[in-house]
Amino acid sequence: MTEKGHATKRPTWAVTIVALTVGISFGSAFAAEQPASCELHPVLLEDFNELSVSATRLGAARWTAHTPWSGDFGDAAFANPGPRGPFKVEDGVLTITASKDRNGKWTSGLLAAADASGAGTGTRYGYSEARMKMPPGPGTWPAFWLAALKPATVTEGNVELDVIEYYGQFTSAYQAATHIWYKQQPQKTRGEGQKVTVPNDALVQDFHTFGVDISPQAIVFFFDRTPVWSQPTPPELDGPLYPLVNLALGGGWPIDQTPNPSTLLVDYVHVYGRGPGPAEGCPPAPEVLPR
Repeated sequence: MTEKGHATKRPTWAVTIVALTVGISFGSAFAAEQPASCELHPVLLEDFNELSVSATRLGAARWTAHTPWSGDFGDAAFANPGPRGPFKVEDGVLTITASKDRNGKWTSGLLAAADASGAGTGTRYGYSEARMKMPPGPGTWPAFWLAALKPATVTEGNVELDVIEYYGQFTSAYQAATHIWYKQQPQKTRGEGQKVTVPNDALVQDFHTFGVDISPQAIVFFFDRTPVWSQPTPPELDGPLYPLVNLALGGGWPIDQTPNPSTLLVDYVHVYGRGPGPAEGCPPAPEVLPR
């Protein structure tokens, strides 16, 4: 996987981890941060009882409809909100629909909890989770991910966490990834990807949760609140990350057989924050979520 808005490639799958125990040493860079509490507090509880989205500037809205750095991606143009736009909310569920217009051009939708000025909602440490049902069919490319909450003019050392990227032609797996982006120093750009296997067609048949816990020690990815992958927290993670959710098309794969329309269902996006926690680290976030 490559950064949204940069060249796309076909995914390189890694070995699946179905369960893990996190045990990564506490780095000296965080030694001065010693708040003892692991308590999570709500930062963004989006249950989609209404739709609060603007085109590119947050203003009073909760979401924008394009990536803050104007790097929209994939083979469907992300459309602005409106009566004929890709977003609808009904019975507490958001739908993002990719469809062809009268000229045969694909449009679809993205929500970002930030804009180009660096305004937005996010947290450095804590737990973020989305509950979603994927669209069936080849060529679909839905995702839930986090990006650095900084002005778009900041291009060096930006962290991106792909909690889930689902490629519609691979019906028994999805991709999680970490990326560190350097535009001016591309030799410093790096990342890791992980294939997470699931029962065939499980992600299009029902809703599932996709989460990530971030601490000074580790970034831990969850599927249905079970840990599936972990990476050491990079030193570039020096500020909050905000959530994005989208239905893109393509991702390096053909869309000639993609169903028209194709719809991603999103039940909620929840973000909980906390401090760095004690030196020994905090327990996995799903175990201590507020009730």
